[in-house]
Amino acid sequence: EVQLVESGGGLVQPGGSLRLSCAASGFTFSNYGMKWVRQAPGKGLEWVSDIDSVGTSTRYAGSVKGRFTISRDNAKNTLYLQMNRLKPEDTAVYYCAEKRGQFRGQGTQVTVSS
Repeated sequence: EVQLVESGGGLVQPGGSLRLSCAASGFTFSNYGMKWVRQAPGKGLEWVSDIDSVGTSTRYAGSVKGRFTISRDNAKNTLYLQMNRLKPEDTAVYYCAEKRGQFRGQGTQVTVSS
């Protein structure tokens, strides 16, 4: 059974940092590109960032470029998203997903508020 389990979300003040993790199981993680997407209250899914299967190629949405860093550890079957200089508009449920959208985790809430 494919499983993606996100963790690391929470409440943080503007300007703060969080590191999200996504533990993968049930498939050969190192064979797949992965991505992070988010959904803010009342809005649709927004692509945030993606990474290729070996971690050498990354892309970012303009709204997070320079503040967020995607990475992966294939030995640990884990995807990461380091989020710095967080803004209130980053508030959303963050999901990790297979890059083409075949499967997705349940999400972790990130709230940026003072």
